[in-house]
Amino acid sequence: MDLTMAAEELKTVVNRLRRAQGQIAGVIKMIEEGRDCEDVVTQLAAASRALDKAGFAIIATGLQHCLTDVDMAASKDREQMRARLEKLFLSLA
Repeated sequence: MDLTMAAEELKTVVNRLRRAQGQIAGVIKMIEEGRDCEDVVTQLAAASRALDKAGFAIIATGLQHCLTDVDMAASKDREQMRARLEKLFLSLA
């Protein structure tokens, strides 16, 4: 499934991924410094949520493109695409 995202959608996803990247770097530093377990887990949970949001945004955009693609809507590959999108959603669950 090719995913062509509008510039604004792509910007939002990239920002979320950069935020998660910074949070993960922060978690590594916290562990290396021997910081409190609760603080580490809180930051790790924040990074996980940022990654999930980025993933869901990508999937939602792909779904939107599939639903608006006239050729896909009429195609016999529709069920296969539904199964692929379901698998993507479940991979983030």
